[in-house]
Amino acid sequence: MSVDIANNLKNIRDQIESSRVESLMASENVSLIAVSKTKPVEDVLSAYEAGHRVFGENKVQEAQKKFKDIGPKRDAIELHLIGPLQTNKAKEAVETFDVIQTVDRPKLVNALSKEIKKQGKSPELYIQVNTGEEPQKAGVLPSGLKDLIALCHEQNLRITGLMCIPPVDEEPSLHFSFLSKLAKENGLPNLSMGMSSDFDLAVRFGATHVRVGSGIFGTRDYSNLG
Repeated sequence: MSVDIANNLKNIRDQIESSRVESLMASENVSLIAVSKTKPVEDVLSAYEAGHRVFGENKVQEAQKKFKDIGPKRDAIELHLIGPLQTNKAKEAVETFDVIQTVDRPKLVNALSKEIKKQGKSPELYIQVNTGEEPQKAGVLPSGLKDLIALCHEQNLRITGLMCIPPVDEEPSLHFSFLSKLAKENGLPNLSMGMSSDFDLAVRFGATHVRVGSGIFGTRDYSNLG
């Protein structure tokens, strides 16, 4: 079944705006990140032709190939890394992405700092916070956030926001509210929170960026990824 990407984008934007105007906590502007992981470059181009310019990918190598294939259009796109980043991929991540949302440990901070200085680039960086303190999930624990932010400032990194992925079995609004509080306490303007199932709720709690994949591009097929 074909997916009407342009219509899906319009519907999501309409929902974002509806949630935004109904909440006193909402950000004045909310950026929709179209998460194109596992999707072909043709889907990215469909969204691009519909006027969309902000995309998210989970894996460095997939993003490298996909966004290289779109040629000059890449210059108009803001590309976010929203998946976990290994330190040995720091070089490629800095080369490929405009925003890296998953900074979560000192070793990664140091690796990114080294590459940013070497490449002369200045990507925006968000710190991923493990708000549910789940042992299997990436993200700095809330108790370690201040120290990690301090390290980023020492390295002169461009930290502008926080990101979280709430536990699947807990009420997401509690985590969105908590992340918003942490961002205010640390003077960070950007909040990346909310996905296809709960982005409207995230907007109500102050998200500046929401990450929507299947709601735009349809159900993902992982069978061909090996």
